[in-house]
Amino acid sequence: MPTVFFYISGHGFGHAVRQITIINALSEVAPDLRVIVRTTTPAWLFERTVRGTIERLPGETDTGVVQIDSLHPDEGETIVRARAFQERFAELVAREAALLRAKDAALVVADAPPLACAAADDAGIPAVVCANFTWDWIYREYREQPGVTELVAAIGDHYARASGAWRMPVHGGFETIRNIVDIPLVARRGRAQGDRHSVRKRLGLPPERPLALVSFGGYGLRQLPLDRLDCLRDWGVVVSSPGEEPQTLPAGVHNVREDAMYDAGLRYEDLVGAVDVVITKPGYGILSDCVANGAAMLYTPRGRFPEYEVMVREMPGLLPCRCLESDAFADGRWNEGLRELSALPPPPEQPRVDGAEVVAAMIAGRVSVL
Repeated sequence: MPTVFFYISGHGFGHAVRQITIINALSEVAPDLRVIVRTTTPAWLFERTVRGTIERLPGETDTGVVQIDSLHPDEGETIVRARAFQERFAELVAREAALLRAKDAALVVADAPPLACAAADDAGIPAVVCANFTWDWIYREYREQPGVTELVAAIGDHYARASGAWRMPVHGGFETIRNIVDIPLVARRGRAQGDRHSVRKRLGLPPERPLALVSFGGYGLRQLPLDRLDCLRDWGVVVSSPGEEPQTLPAGVHNVREDAMYDAGLRYEDLVGAVDVVITKPGYGILSDCVANGAAMLYTPRGRFPEYEVMVREMPGLLPCRCLESDAFADGRWNEGLRELSALPPPPEQPRVDGAEVVAAMIAGRVSVL
């Protein structure tokens, strides 16, 4: 069988999570297909969530956006690193094109490193951008930084070398890519057996109380205002940790150990499906998790990131959501937002969440004729 090469940005986990969802769907329709992943995303995420066999090749594919923390990007350092990466671009393209040839790649899927498009074109291999944004669109927002105009133009030229794009909802960019196909949400759906109450029991959570999950990736428990929350009389608050239990948590705040969760056969999307609300910053990964698993979203502003504005505009058509302003979040004044959110009706129409299956079928169809 041919080899499909996935180039995945290491900026956060969202890019990897949705491509893993596609890889898992691909394993169902083309189980003998060879899959290779090029990324800086940590190996444990693939080891815990990939069904089937892949080869992971660690390597820098882009520089993404530099984050001060989960809610604040460093715009200056972002552009400095992106320009330095661009200065080495010809060398990197030659290296990646040689790798693609050596691995007998038949198709490249990019989410969304422009390096993948240029290297695939040099190697004579078709590349498809499969994402909801492109990096030239993101960097254009930081136009006051030195060299942004030239950087954006160069990245747009790299994307123009792709064969096409499978564009996810809530999107921005893609101006230089031809042959765009719009697809449904690529979303992880919980696979746990039983209803919400049984999943809560397995996770050690209260079975009947309204629960709000705090999901900020690397934001960290010590930076959360858990000691001054005003919602704990009416709501249970759920946090998660990679391993060891936090030393002390206020009554009404519950920790889920992610290592124990995975060892028990549950996944993060099962946890999302077990709560009523997710408190988070808007991003594609957590948005799709909430839509697919029936959770509402209470979101905070995430700094100057172009995707945020698109998310805020389009999320009300996808799920019940409400903004929790930054000062209210930091002060622990969550109760009013949770109360108002719980009164919102769901959208009149449930969005499709089978984008992974759609993409997997297109990949299988492409490689079957190569």
